[in-house]
Amino acid sequence: MKSTVVKILALLALLWSGMLIAAEPIKIGALVAATGPASFLGDPELKTLKHYVAKINAEGGLKGHPLQLVAYDTGANPKKAVTFTKRLIYKDKVAAIIGPSTTGETMAIIPLVQRAKIPLLSMAGGVPIVEPVKKWVFKIVATDRMACQKIMEDMKKKGITKIAMISGSGGFGKSMRKQCKMVAKKMGIDILADESYGKKDTDMSAQLLKIKNTPGVQAVLNPGFGQGPAIVTKNFKQLGLKVPLYESHGVASKKYIEIAGKAAEGVRLVSPPVIVAAKLPDSNPVKKVCLAYKNEYEKTFHTPVASFGGHAYDALYAIADAAKRKGITPARIRDGLESLHNFVGIDGVVNMSPTNHLGLDTKSGMVLLQIKNGDWELAE
Repeated sequence: MKSTVVKILALLALLWSGMLIAAEPIKIGALVAATGPASFLGDPELKTLKHYVAKINAEGGLKGHPLQLVAYDTGANPKKAVTFTKRLIYKDKVAAIIGPSTTGETMAIIPLVQRAKIPLLSMAGGVPIVEPVKKWVFKIVATDRMACQKIMEDMKKKGITKIAMISGSGGFGKSMRKQCKMVAKKMGIDILADESYGKKDTDMSAQLLKIKNTPGVQAVLNPGFGQGPAIVTKNFKQLGLKVPLYESHGVASKKYIEIAGKAAEGVRLVSPPVIVAAKLPDSNPVKKVCLAYKNEYEKTFHTPVASFGGHAYDALYAIADAAKRKGITPARIRDGLESLHNFVGIDGVVNMSPTNHLGLDTKSGMVLLQIKNGDWELAE
C-alpha cells in the first residue's frame, strides 16, 4: 500500500512539473535605447532584463508560468517607440511593458497603452509621465523634480542662491529645466542665465561663455543626459569656470566620467544609490538589494554597474510582485502595481496608490555624489 501511494505521488509530481513546463508564458514587453545616443541607458537596462528574466524562470517563473521577454531597441527615437509599442500590443500581445528609456519616448506612447489598457512601467525620469496620474502608466525612477530638490538643497547649504542653467533640448532636459525653475522659485534661488543645447551639438562653449560673463553666478546646473553633459563638462573646464558644476541623475554612469575625463573631477550630481552601494550607511533599507545587484551585474557582465540597469531591475520585479499578488492578466498586473506596498528596490522604497503612480521615497533612494579621482563618492 505504502509503495502504491509513493508511486501515485511521484506520478502526480511528474504531471505537475509537466503542467508547469507546458504553461503559457507571460509575455513582458521592453522598449530600450540599446543603441544610439542613449545607449548608456538602454544597454545596461537590456542586459539586466535578459539576465533576471532568465533567473526568474530558473526559479520556477511566476505562478507556474515562465516569463518571455519581448524587447525592441528604439535607439531613443520616439517614432520607433510608437511603432514597437503597437507591435508589442497587437502582435506580441504582451501583458505589460517596461520602458522606454527616455521621457520623450514615454510621452509618445502613453496614448497607445492607455487606449489598449496595457500597464506601462517607464524607466524615464520626467514628471509628466505620472503627473497627472494616468490609469495604466507607472514609474519607479526618481523624477526630475526630485533631482532638482536634492541639488538645490545642497546649494542652499553652501549658501548658493544665484545660479545659471544649461539644459539639453530633449524631453528629459526640457522637463527637468521646467521643474528646476519651479523648485528654484520656491527655494529662493535666482536663475541669472538660462541656456540650452541641441542633441547633436558638439560644442557648448558659446553658451557657457555667456554664463561665465554673467555677473553673480555662483553655480551652474546642467539638466541633461547622454553625451551632452560630458561635452558641457569639458567646455566648462576649458573655459576656466571656477564655480561648482551640478549634473543630473541622467549622467549616473561611468560612461560620463570616461567621456568627460579629468574635467569631471569635482562635479556634483544626484543618483540612485546603487553605484555607491558599498558606501551606503547600513541604515539605508535599499543597501542590501543594491549590493546584491551591483555584485551580480559586475560579475556577469564584467563592467561597472550603472544606475540605469537598476531601473530595469526594479521594473521587472515590481511587475513580478504585482503578478504574484493579483494575477497575470494586464488588468490584474495594473492593479498589483497600483497597490505596490513597501517594495524595496534599487531606486528606493516604493508605496503606490490610486493617486500616486510613483510612490518613491527619495530619502532611501536618491543620494548626492561628487566625482573624486575618477570615481563616485558620497558628497560631503
